[in-house]
This record gives sequence, C-alpha cells and structure tokens, in this order.
Amino acid sequence: MIYFLIYLFLETLVSVNISSSIGGLATFFEILLTAVAGLFILANFRYTLAENFAAINLRQIDIEEFQRLNMFSFIGAILLIIPGFLTDIIGALLQFSVVTSMIINRFGMKKKMDEMEKNCKKDGYDDVIDVEVIEK
Repeated sequence: MIYFLIYLFLETLVSVNISSSIGGLATFFEILLTAVAGLFILANFRYTLAENFAAINLRQIDIEEFQRLNMFSFIGAILLIIPGFLTDIIGALLQFSVVTSMIINRFGMKKKMDEMEKNCKKDGYDDVIDVEVIEK
C-alpha cells in the first residue's frame, strides 16, 4: 500500500510539473499519442516475440532472459497506455532492450549470488577456510 502511495505522489508531482510547462492541449495530445503507441506495441508484440525466439535459437539469451525481456516489453506497453507522465517515461524506457538488459543483469546477478551463498551454506562447510598445505 505504501508503494502505491509513493507512486501516486511521484506521478502527481511529475504530471503537474510537466503539464504546467507544456500546457493543457499538449498534455492531452501526449496522453493520446502514448496510448496509441502502447496499443501499437501490443498489436505488434508478436514481432518482438519472434525476435526473442531467434535470439534463443542463436543462444544469445537463455530462457529466463527471454521471459523477462518479453515481460518488460509487455509491461512497458501497458504503462504507455495508462495516462500519466511518470508511467509514460517508465514505459518508454522499458521498450529499449539496453535498459531491460541492465535491469535483468542487475537483479539476475544478485539472484545468482544469493543462490551461490545458499549452496555454500547447505554443504555445511561455511566455517572452513580453504588453504594449501605444503609439506617439506
């Protein structure tokens, strides 16, 4: 609930500042333009899906990254349809594979590190220091 209130507060601040700068008519057209762009992205989502399938076949991405890339593209299109400047900015950023790859790598690395730590502790040797013994 608190995250929704933070989002609502930030959305209001950003929307009021930008709409007061560009005016009411430009704000109206921006809402229409981004909604049409979001609908266009959703309508052509099958092409993005085909590109990601090709990347899987060429072994450029794995299955988890495939799922995340498609999820971010879909969520970005939905955010573009929702009126508001903050959602439009986030939705537009999610359409770029560079941004989504950075997000995937950031949280994917943390997940992998957590799994490695869990595996080390599961073995029961978390208090052992690995050393090399040299006999003379």
